[in-house]
Amino acid sequence: MPDWSYHPLFRPLFCKLPGHISRELIHKSMSMIASVSGGKQLIRFLGHIETAPEVEVKAGDLIFSSPVGLSGKVDPNLSGTAAFVNLGFSFIEIGPVTMNPSHSNVKPYYNRQEQRITFPAEAETLGLKKTVEKLEQFSSLSMKKIIRIKGSESEMVELAAALGMYGDIIVLEYSEALRPELISKIQKQLAGKKIFLSVQTDLLKEACSTFLSFFYSNNLDGVILDEDKSNNPFLDLLTSLKILRMEMDKTVPIITSGGVHEPKDAIALLDSGATLLLLSSGYITAGPGLPKRIGECLYNLMDGINQTIFPGWRWYWLFGLCILIGGLLALFFSMTRVVLPYDEAFLGITRADLLAFNENILYFMAHDRMTLSGTMISGGILYMNLAKHGIKYGIHWCRKIFNIAGITGFLGILLFIGYGYFDWLHGLFWLILLPLFMTGYIKTKEAVDTPKSRNDSNHFAWKLSLYGQLAFIILGAAFSVGGIVISYLGATSVFVSTDIGYLCLTSEMLTQYNEELIPVIAHDRAGFGSALLSVGLLVFLLSIWGFREGEKWVWWSLFIGGIPAFLAGIITHFVIGYTTFIHLLPAYIAIILYVFGLILSFPYLMRR
Repeated sequence: MPDWSYHPLFRPLFCKLPGHISRELIHKSMSMIASVSGGKQLIRFLGHIETAPEVEVKAGDLIFSSPVGLSGKVDPNLSGTAAFVNLGFSFIEIGPVTMNPSHSNVKPYYNRQEQRITFPAEAETLGLKKTVEKLEQFSSLSMKKIIRIKGSESEMVELAAALGMYGDIIVLEYSEALRPELISKIQKQLAGKKIFLSVQTDLLKEACSTFLSFFYSNNLDGVILDEDKSNNPFLDLLTSLKILRMEMDKTVPIITSGGVHEPKDAIALLDSGATLLLLSSGYITAGPGLPKRIGECLYNLMDGINQTIFPGWRWYWLFGLCILIGGLLALFFSMTRVVLPYDEAFLGITRADLLAFNENILYFMAHDRMTLSGTMISGGILYMNLAKHGIKYGIHWCRKIFNIAGITGFLGILLFIGYGYFDWLHGLFWLILLPLFMTGYIKTKEAVDTPKSRNDSNHFAWKLSLYGQLAFIILGAAFSVGGIVISYLGATSVFVSTDIGYLCLTSEMLTQYNEELIPVIAHDRAGFGSALLSVGLLVFLLSIWGFREGEKWVWWSLFIGGIPAFLAGIITHFVIGYTTFIHLLPAYIAIILYVFGLILSFPYLMRR
């Protein structure tokens, strides 16, 4: 559930439900998707949440792929754990775990005005037996696990013994009643396992020296600093963290829990001495993309990282340039002769013969070939920009988009062959493009860099851009589906009912006139369908993975890249008089999505 679907679509619906119901619905749905074959790959494909190796964190002898984890308050029933590893979290908190299950009558409350969630004082817990069952299911997950235990002294010893093998860190909650003897017993049970001590900011303020004395005298390994229920929990958390970091050894890991509602909150806590972060209510209010945004923002702020230039990008750029030139040539021919000499040779008739029989046939062929040319020009522009602004600097998602769309386009040649008409010009074009693509593919294999982002705030431009991003995602998906449908129609019936109405001829009548005519028209449709599918994938994937604050080239690519396809697709129909409303309706809807996407994403993508 990326931010572009969470905020515009799902969150308004879930906000109408009680918080605990919507929470379970979301978590169980995500876990169900992650559990089915290909589900994890789908979640990762949509989110592209891989973090840069540079943001890796070491806490003692434990290594975390990123500093971002998820608080146990968010998922007390462990119903979404299977999915969280695919959302950018490097670790997860489990608990507090008690011997017996406990369900509070007070449910989490969402304050719309402050955009903050208040969790009940008595946390929900599954109990030891159910928690162990869940942890056994999640044993293969790559996330680190922090297990918080709670209960009487005898219960905590038993909990530590039962849960120690499942967790990387065991957490005890600090209070005046916590005795050194209990900690000693737990340390013996855990046999070298890390033990952290959690403390709320309000309690730390009252007895900081007492807490520190207790921590060091019992040889504990780290601290979890929990936000309290004050009016400004983030400020209190930040202040307490600074005090704690000043008083403690720099090597002692400190994990903050809560307080983070946007990337700049995370940056402030990490700059003030936090080692790791546990997201709580901010994850729900900011959206599931928050861990990814934090990771990209941290990577952007790192100094001393040399940017590698991959010379192989030029081959990819030339590939796009050739498609652009090919589109311009196709546009020229579609506006002049339409039917080329090798077409006439295959048909056994001339252009004049077609005009004499039914001039609409020639116009109809021009309409297919002109829409193909506009689509090719748009695709060339997108390919060239992906190469110049992304692959050149090793951005892996740009290379992945290029390869997916490029390979799909190459496979379109199989459609040409299947129609029984394969012109030499398409074959020559294919032979020119293939070595350029293969050379670019080989020379950029090491382009695996993760993207950076300057977006550190949940500002209005970011929220607005999610709607623009969704518009472009729908547009790209519609183009892709349209390409598949057009290719399928060309392989079967070739014409739709509005085509027959425009031509005033049936397929049988065309075949009776010239039996080679339909294969030529079907060949044109195959070319257009294949090109539209490739461009649809370019728009779809660029919209899913490429929206980041200040990435002007993404906005310009979508803006300039869309113009040729829309102009060729719309103007052609009016020039030849094929203006049936139902036939042009998909194009009108596509233009609306295109314009809305550009307007809504402009403040964010063009932000200085």
